[in-house]
Amino acid sequence: HPAETLAFANVQPGARVGEIFPGGGYFTRLFAVAVGDEGRVYPLIRPEGVAGDFETPVIAVAAQYPSATMARAPYDALAFPEPLDVVFTAQNYHDMAITEYGMGDRNAMNASAFAALKPGGLYVIIDHSAPDGAAVETGGPNVTHRIDQATVRREVEAAGFVFDSESDVLRNPADTRTVNVFDPAIRGHTDQFMMRFRKPE
Repeated sequence: HPAETLAFANVQPGARVGEIFPGGGYFTRLFAVAVGDEGRVYPLIRPEGVAGDFETPVIAVAAQYPSATMARAPYDALAFPEPLDVVFTAQNYHDMAITEYGMGDRNAMNASAFAALKPGGLYVIIDHSAPDGAAVETGGPNVTHRIDQATVRREVEAAGFVFDSESDVLRNPADTRTVNVFDPAIRGHTDQFMMRFRKPE
């Protein structure tokens, strides 16, 4: 649902957008077109990311768009060249908690997202839904790569953000929310939440 997601994130011509952990660049492409020649998109990966790493396919994508500029910083110390209108992350907030990934501290990431935004700027998070009240996964053989929406909201609000809205466009009530998101039976069809938070003016 790219059109609905862009509208929900309020990505408009001329906007400055920071994208955390952009993966293969799916949203980078969308944002780069949506912000136009006067806008700027900053897909961000860790400083130590190297060619062939799962974090770096977006480098080739960004090079195709004049409005896209790669940024490198730790995920828990986000840094962009200018104040942003939107900070966006999809399907990876849960990864911050997985010990073996070593991605850093979620609370510090949220605080640095807050600092990166202009007053009134938006922080948009999409992720795979875990059952209500589920503990945050830190790794192991049974990890499902999901997180409880309420946990994310609580952590983001603790950084100073105000909850602004949520969208049901990526919801799938047929998903039990207990199966690994890479399981062929559910991959690409998981129940996902989409939340928007605002930095106070």
